[in-house]
Amino acid sequence: MPTSDLRFGAWRPRLEARAGLGMIILGLDHDDGAAAPADYVDDVLLQPEHREAFFALIDRAGLVVCRAVGGDDATHSEVRGRSSRGRLSQSEHYHHDGCSGPEKPRVVEIRCPYQPMPRAIATAIAPFPETVHAMLRELPPALRGADSAVAAWYATLERDCALPADDYDTAQGAVNRVVRLAMNAEAARGFFRAVDERAGAYREPWTMGESRFIANSNPARTMQHRRAYLEPPGRPNGRLVKRWPAGPAMHEREDQCRVGAAD
Repeated sequence: MPTSDLRFGAWRPRLEARAGLGMIILGLDHDDGAAAPADYVDDVLLQPEHREAFFALIDRAGLVVCRAVGGDDATHSEVRGRSSRGRLSQSEHYHHDGCSGPEKPRVVEIRCPYQPMPRAIATAIAPFPETVHAMLRELPPALRGADSAVAAWYATLERDCALPADDYDTAQGAVNRVVRLAMNAEAARGFFRAVDERAGAYREPWTMGESRFIANSNPARTMQHRRAYLEPPGRPNGRLVKRWPAGPAMHEREDQCRVGAAD
């Protein structure tokens, strides 16, 4: 569907012009000139008559960013996870949400609520399995060659431009293990910044009241995301919250994929 024809009943999204990954909605305009509600995500886009069309848009785009969303975040859960100078947290590796549960959620919404402290830590979002391709290609040859399985996956990727579908999660875990064992934290963060660039990740700074809707488990266009430090951790930062608006219900704890060997 051309973006000029995009509608949710009488509401038309006002879009930011961009050439990169995803779509950015700046607000909604009504055919009759009515003002959009402050929380236009919950009060329009996720209403029963529009929610499936909105989820289908996320399916196609992979990422839909909604700016200047008002309202509270009572239906969201805190995004948790600790990082340090010595070791990356699991959330700093590319992952899907909900991998430890029986069903991966179709859509993940991550929001930066209005708050006094800005958010300096980025959230990188990139298409899967392109994230795995980028990880294999950015791994230094000496490290790639030190693991026979990783070397074989790299050779397959270079020969066929893809891996067998069932190998992607295992290959990603194997590269994560190599990186964790061979690199210190800042070197590993540099590695993932290079992966972001190669995979064409969305890594824009957060703005207050911004929600990012990510196609998390989707046969058409699946994405992965990660916490992306652009400077060493330690600086105070604003919080993020998230939910799974298409179901299943958000768990009380933050479920994330394992990223290799047990911690």
